[in-house]
Amino acid sequence: MPRGFFASFEGIDRCGKTTQAERLCATLAARGLPVGTAVAPGGLLREPGGTPLGEAVRDLLLHRRHDIDPEAEALLYAACRAQLVADVLRPALDDGRILVLDRYLDSSLAYQGHARGLGVDRVLEINAGAVAEVLPDLTILLEIDPALAAARGGDGDRIEREGSALQRLVAEGYRELAARFGERIVAFDGDRPVAELASAIAAVVVARLEAVGVR
Repeated sequence: MPRGFFASFEGIDRCGKTTQAERLCATLAARGLPVGTAVAPGGLLREPGGTPLGEAVRDLLLHRRHDIDPEAEALLYAACRAQLVADVLRPALDDGRILVLDRYLDSSLAYQGHARGLGVDRVLEINAGAVAEVLPDLTILLEIDPALAAARGGDGDRIEREGSALQRLVAEGYRELAARFGERIVAFDGDRPVAELASAIAAVVVARLEAVGVR
C-alpha cells in the first residue's frame, strides 16, 4: 500500500459509533490488514485525543464544568487535531496503515459549525491548517433519534449534559454534511441491532478497500 486508508465514525452523542468503530477494527484486523498504528496495532483512535496534548485538552473540553466560548472550543479541537495529524495520522498513513477514528473534522463542523452557530465554512477555515489535507477516505455516519440516544443513559460529559436540544441541532448539521460531502459520507441507521449494523458497515468498508487495491 503506497498510502494507507482512513475511515472515520461520526454521529451525535450515544449513537453507538464507538462500539461500531471497535467492531470494525476487530473485523479488519482478523482479515490480516494493518489496522491502527505500528505502536498500537488493531487499535481505535479517538478525537480529541491520541496524543499527550490531545488527551489533556480532551479533559479540559469534556470533563470540566465550565463554559467555553464556541470560537475557543473550535480552536481547541483544531489544536488537538493538528497534533494528531502531525504525530500519528500522517506518519501511519504514509506507512500504509489503515486508521479508524472515533470522530474527526466532521464533529467540529456539526457541533461548533452548525449547532454552535459558527458556520460550517468558518470551522473549515479554522481547521484548514490543522488537518493539512489529511481527510478521511470514508466517513461512517450513524443516524439516530436524539431521544433514543439520550435514553441509552450514562452520566454524560460537558457537551452531553447540554441535552437533546443541542443534539437535535448536531443531527441537523450531520445531515447537511452528508448532503454536501456525499461522496465521502455514508449514513447508516444507528438504531439497527449491533451485529447487523456492524456487518453492514464492514461490507461497505471492505468494498472501499478493495476498490483501492487492498484485500
